[in-house]
Formats: sequence, structure tokens, C-alpha cells
Amino acid sequence: MLIDTIRADLTTAMKAKNTIELRTLRSVIAAVQEAQTSGNGPAELDDDGVKKVISAQAKRRVEAAEAFAEAGRPEQETAERDELAILERYLPAALGEAELEALVDVVLADNGFTAKADMGAAMKAVNAEVAGRADGRAVADLVKSKLL
Repeated sequence: MLIDTIRADLTTAMKAKNTIELRTLRSVIAAVQEAQTSGNGPAELDDDGVKKVISAQAKRRVEAAEAFAEAGRPEQETAERDELAILERYLPAALGEAELEALVDVVLADNGFTAKADMGAAMKAVNAEVAGRADGRAVADLVKSKLL
């Protein structure tokens, strides 16, 4: 499982005294444990659930890096981007613009979505195919632009 890989990488980072990786992996493990214990009762997350947690962590790193850049704090921006690079190792490769557009075109054509009224169903179908490999806002904007 993915969480086992992360724990093994944490041990490796401890032995190598890699503080950035150590800090990042500890935060991921803590976030996964929090996700497992929240809700109705304890539940073990599968790999998809762990990827969702990592994706949320990655999004926070992007937002923090942008905020630090705007505030003129390059050291903190660099630290956030370094942590983001570590997190991205555990996520599926992001889709490029051309790949995303082709995927959206295929899903819309296969399901016959053409009108703005189909937006909800179209987003559900596209998100099932994208599976976290693209930013949700970019997907929504692209789907919206393709529907008449």
C-alpha cells in the first residue's frame, strides 16, 4: 500500500537526516491518520484515499508558496516548493493541457454532453477519468467552455 511506502521512505529519510523530506512525510502520515480517524469511526484508507490526502497537502503547499512569493519571502517559498516536489512523487503524473483537452473531448463525445445543462453530469464523468491528475478549476473551466 502507498502508506507503507511512505512510512518506509520516512525511515530512509531519518537515516539520511534529510530534514525536508522527514518533515514532509511526517505531515503526510499525520494527515492520513487524521483522515482515518475522522468521520463515523476509524477506517483504513486505501491508496486512492491516501492520494486524495496527499493531493490536498500538495495544494496547500502550492498556495503557501504563492503567498510567500507575494510577501517577498523567497526562503519560505523555496521550502514549500521543495516539500511539494516530495509530495508529487506519490501522486499520479499531472495531465498536460493538450492531454486534458483531448480527454475532456472524448468524455463529452462518448456521453453525448453538449448543453450547459449537462455541466454536472459532464463534470462527474470527466472527474472520474481525470482522477486527480489535473486541477479541478482548470477541468471545470475547460468543460464549461466545451458545452454550448
